[in-house]
Amino acid sequence: MVFWRNKDGEAVCNIDKCCHRWVALSLGEISKDGCLACPFHGVQFDEHGKCTLIPANGKSAKIPPSFRIKTYRTYEHEGFIWIFWGDQEPTTTPEFFDNVEWLEYSSMSTHRNMHYSRVIENQLDCAHVPFVHRKTIGREHKTLVNGPVVQRKWSDWFHMYVYNALDIWQKPKLPKEITVDPENDFRLEFIFPNIWQNVINPKMHIIVAFVPIDNDNTLMYLRSYQWFIKLPILKQIFEWISMYYNRKILAEDKAIVETHYTKISSFPTPDEILFQADLPIIEYRKKRAELQK
Repeated sequence: MVFWRNKDGEAVCNIDKCCHRWVALSLGEISKDGCLACPFHGVQFDEHGKCTLIPANGKSAKIPPSFRIKTYRTYEHEGFIWIFWGDQEPTTTPEFFDNVEWLEYSSMSTHRNMHYSRVIENQLDCAHVPFVHRKTIGREHKTLVNGPVVQRKWSDWFHMYVYNALDIWQKPKLPKEITVDPENDFRLEFIFPNIWQNVINPKMHIIVAFVPIDNDNTLMYLRSYQWFIKLPILKQIFEWISMYYNRKILAEDKAIVETHYTKISSFPTPDEILFQADLPIIEYRKKRAELQK
């Protein structure tokens, strides 16, 4: 993909391949006319993918209709750009989390050598924390998983409530045995196809967008939103510490996640045996399979 902005400042997404000799358009530039110019021979394309100029043929030459590149519909919201893969017009716009548009945030990105479905599932996995993160967020060693409770907010949006506990030989509670307090209980949220939120407390959220590159590579864009520290210097110090800690935790995950034998998850799961704590992962796989159909 190549992303650029037209004369009106709107985000444009094209396939990163010139239809002339198939070189990367992302190495090109924006022309004075506000078009995307190929770096090889200066061939120009507008925001609809239509060729507007073939310099070698001259400005007066007629351009063959076949000289065009694939364009994907974009939607820009909350500092993210979504693209629509379908050939038809999209009937909806992507959802985003409530009450975050006015918050300030710090951000980072990290790469995973793994299919996006596995990277997402890692962030829905509440049983791995005491083991993978035993020196950071899992240092309390709460290995027993009560529930977890999974609730669909809408068809493509679900909440996950986590109630891990120390194992003192008790049986884990079933989801139906747990009473959820939405206002105070720790929760994770997921919006299909690829946005996750960790509601740490009412004044601090972490949001991750899982961006697929191909079947073997994924980018994670992480944002840390907070609105309890407003003094500039203190805020910068807090954000630096927060991002340092986030990088450390994500590095712990990376070492394990990239070892999945089967890179792409599926439903049903013939190669895996799941247990109760995997309920959020099961919910994710079911809905993803439904959407794929």
